[in-house]
This record gives sequence, structure tokens and C-alpha cells, in this order.
Amino acid sequence: MERDKALTSGGEQSGDLFYHGVISKIFWRNETGVIHSDSGKDIPFAFPFVTLLGVPRQDIRFLREGMRVGFDVSQTPKGLRVSVIKIYDL
Repeated sequence: MERDKALTSGGEQSGDLFYHGVISKIFWRNETGVIHSDSGKDIPFAFPFVTLLGVPRQDIRFLREGMRVGFDVSQTPKGLRVSVIKIYDL
């Protein structure tokens, strides 16, 4: 997938090809949330359709609001959605 320039802030870590942002909201009941990208866009995610990197297992409890993450996106019928979340610090 071609990088979306609107999501890129230029503050990427060396060798890291993920977009960067902060988890702004998590809705525990339906396992969804929103990442606020460094470029100012809000991109939703549905945990069952997200791959977590940097953790020992796929578990939504590793995520918390305010956490800095790397992420990638996919185009879905409902629009742009987060498909991968990379956790840098637990």
C-alpha cells in the first residue's frame, strides 16, 4: 500500500515505516478505539481486525489511552481503518 502523505508527520523513527500517533480513545465494551495521528487525523480501529506487534500475545488489555504507538492502515468498506498497531513501550 502506498504511504498516505496526509498521515505522515515526518517524525518517524529511523528504519520504522509505521505512521505514529496516540491512542485517544478505547471503547472496552465493543473492543474499538481511535488513534490520533501525529498529523492530526483520527483513525478508528476494531480490535478483532488489528494485529498487535511488540507484545507477547494479541490482547486488547495491552492498549491504553495516551499510549504512543506506530500503526498502519487499510482501506475498508467503512473507510480508512487501523490494521496494525505497534507498541513501543509497555
